This record gives sequence, structure tokens and C-alpha cells, in this order.
Amino acid sequence: MQKKSLLIIGYVWVEPNSSAAGKRMLQLIHQFLERDYKITFTSPAIKSEKAIDLKTLEIDEVSIELNSVSFDIFIKELQPEIVLFDRFMMEEQFGWRVAENCPKAIRILDTEDLHCLRKTREVCLKNKINFSIDELLKQDITKREIASILRCDLSLIISTFELELLKNAFKINESILIYLPFLFDEIDKTHQHKWKNFEEREHFIFIGNFFHKPNVDAVLTLKNKVWKEVRKQLPKAELHIYGAYVTQQIEQLHNKKEGFIIKGFAEDANEVVGNAKVVLAPINFGAGIKGKLTEAMLCGTPSVTTSLGVEGMSEDLYWNGFVEDDFIEFSKKAIILYLEKKTWEIARNNGVNIINNIYSKEKNGYLFFNKIEEIQHNLKNHRTNNFMGSLLQHQTLQATKYMSKWIEAKNA
Repeated sequence: MQKKSLLIIGYVWVEPNSSAAGKRMLQLIHQFLERDYKITFTSPAIKSEKAIDLKTLEIDEVSIELNSVSFDIFIKELQPEIVLFDRFMMEEQFGWRVAENCPKAIRILDTEDLHCLRKTREVCLKNKINFSIDELLKQDITKREIASILRCDLSLIISTFELELLKNAFKINESILIYLPFLFDEIDKTHQHKWKNFEEREHFIFIGNFFHKPNVDAVLTLKNKVWKEVRKQLPKAELHIYGAYVTQQIEQLHNKKEGFIIKGFAEDANEVVGNAKVVLAPINFGAGIKGKLTEAMLCGTPSVTTSLGVEGMSEDLYWNGFVEDDFIEFSKKAIILYLEKKTWEIARNNGVNIINNIYSKEKNGYLFFNKIEEIQHNLKNHRTNNFMGSLLQHQTLQATKYMSKWIEAKNA
């Protein structure tokens, strides 16, 4: 019997040790592998040394070109049943080619997080204005991303906040959206017994990929608004900054005397987070759910973050530590978690509760594949009912197609 087939069009190659996006993609890949799909992973990006070798998972890796007829030939031959776009930019580039050469394939968009939300918040922060839906609606990136979501048969939405935003502010029909957060195994007692206890841990930690602007901003906030206050009370404590792609700007913040230590790329993120006492994440802008905060919970490490940090992450459950937007208070809460064992242990248990209730791999995976099956059995009606999507598919197909063909001809 022939295996079901999936084509993934990656914005970048899979780097699970560099970013939450890389971990997320690997989780999705495993969901399809568990259901015996034959997977082909493609990307127009250059592969870095941090990318994992997907061939070890029996996944075909193929480099593809932007604005090239070679992709049409490739996908016509492959004829996958499902095409998964990694972020809306890949759907913009390749969606029309998929629709034209492989019309029966279900087109799924993994948003990762809403890029338009993150970008608008960055603009608002920069211009010292409050974020609002009006500001979000003004941005060109919003129009592009929402159009991409509408063109697809299904979009994976990572946070409850973003799901509500799409339904309420953009009136997107629920039939083309599915809430699919990070997917984790349950944290059972055996797993918890492996964690280091309060006395065995030391220091604070921040971890994040420095290609990601919210992470750069968070480290600057730690340096300028948080760490001095913490060090006054805890003169022997250190703050270790880990992450892939450290920039010179971040490198320059290294100060051993102040205990502000730039460590760079962590070969094993679980190990360094599992050794630390508290994760600090003063997130000032961003979107989606924060990999560093779920990672903290998976390692039994409490965290202090902002209301933006926890957005869409814990529903109405108690947080794995403290949520504080005032940075003087943020520093105080960091000190409390560091010194008070009982508070620290309660926070750790809250994290277990959040992971086991919200991020269940089994439960969310089951709902995801049920939805895929439902669409497969009813694809014609599903697309008919998504009139705005077919309208945009028609219009965009023309505009993007001829722009791409012009570039193709120019390159030839």
C-alpha cells in the first residue's frame, strides 16, 4: 500500500537547538511520521551547520528555488496529498504554484506565530504608542498574512490569544483555523524525579535565538532595567545569557564583574535550563507562545516574565512563577523566586500543570489529524464555503504568478 505523502516548504531548514520555531517544526514532522506519512522537506534557504539531518528520519531533503519553473516540474511529479507551508512568506511564494500543479493537495499554513502581530507591536514600542487593533489593521504585513491564511485550507494557530484575534478582529471562519500549540509528552512523576531540586541549582538564565528581535530587546531590558536591582540583593548570583546567533551588540554586554555573562549557543538547552534556578524573560513585544517559557516548565525551572510573555500560554491556570510588567517589581519577584524554596516549588508544580493540561501531544495531535481527515473527505465543499479564500486565490494567483514569471524570464 502506498504511503500518504506530505511536502513541507520550509522558510529555513530545521534547527531545533536554535529556536522554538525549529522545535515546533520537528514536533509537526514527528506527528506525521507517527501516522506513517512519506515526508519531503524542501526549502529555498541555505542550510546552516546547526540544521539537523532529516535524512536520518527517512525524510527526503530537496533544495528549491524561488521564482523558478523547476518547482512546478518537481511538485507535479511528487503530487503530495498535503502541502505544509512554514510561515506565510512560503505560501506567498509557492502557494499559487501548488494550487496550479497540485490542485487536490490540502494546503496547510503553519503560522508559527502571527508575524503581523509581532511586527505591529515592535512598531508601536519603537514609536512609543500603545498597541491597538487599528494599528494592526494599518500594516501591510497584516494584509499579506491574513490573505495567506484565507487562501489556505487550514492554518495552525499556536496561541489562544491569536485564535480569538483572528476570529473576532478579522472575522475568519473557524473552519479554516485550528488551535495547535507546542506538542509535549506529559511530565510524569518519573520525569520530575530526574529534575535537580532547589538546593542543587544556582544562577538565573535567559535563552533565545538572537535572529529574533524580541530576544535582543529582552536581553537589553535585563541589562538596563532588571539586573542591577537583582545583583544588589544577590551579589553572588549570575545571569547566564544563552542563544544561537549572538550578535556583537549582545556580545558587548558581557561583564563578568557584574555577573552578566554571555554564554552563546547551548549545545543542550535542557541541561543549562535544568541547572538554573530561575528563567528571566522580560518580553516587551512579540507574538505566539514562548519556547523559552515552555522549556523552563519542561525542565522544572520557574520563570519571571511579562503579561506579553504569558499571552495565550496558560489559559486560566496559575503561572510557573511570576508575571510582572513593572521592572522594579520584576526584579523583586526574581529575588523572591531565587530565595524562597516554598514559592519556587509551588511555581514548578504550576508549570507541570500547564504542560499536562494545555500542551498534550496526544490530545492535540488527535484533534489535528481528525481535522485533516474531515477536510480531505469534504475538500470541494470546504473550499466552496471559504469564498474569500478562493477569491484571493484567484486574484493573487494572477498577480504573484505574473510577477514570478517576469522574474523567471529575467533570470533566464
